[in-house]
Amino acid sequence: MRLDDLKPKAGSKHRKRRIGRGISAGQGASGGFGMRGQKSRSGKPTRPGFEGGQMPLYRRLPKLKHFPLINRKEYTIINVSKLAELAARTEVTLESLMAAGIVTTNDGPLKLLGDGELTVALTCKAAAFTAGAKAKIEAAGGTCEIV
Repeated sequence: MRLDDLKPKAGSKHRKRRIGRGISAGQGASGGFGMRGQKSRSGKPTRPGFEGGQMPLYRRLPKLKHFPLINRKEYTIINVSKLAELAARTEVTLESLMAAGIVTTNDGPLKLLGDGELTVALTCKAAAFTAGAKAKIEAAGGTCEIV
């Protein structure tokens, strides 16, 4: 005996029930689907994830808190307090900060945050500024330019 010789015993297989072929066939009229309603209709019942018109789970989830942003922007961040040690009228860019040793790694475009005090006037060129940082730089006589 080999695997290709195997077959079910004669008479052990049932033929498929043919529904909707008249009442004498045993599955006529509604064909075992009951009377009316979504589950009695022909065609596919509903798509996967359909919740009867309620906002489905896959559309509710991203609106909840504590989900990570997809493709969020990574910035190299620095507070204005670190810029206080620079000389007046210095141009502040990511490259100049790395050359001065204030920033050690390039984690993306430069963003200036407003923590600390600033007394020297600087020309800052960055990808983004917080409102507090912009106010402190301009109050010290400097300028902010978005690159």
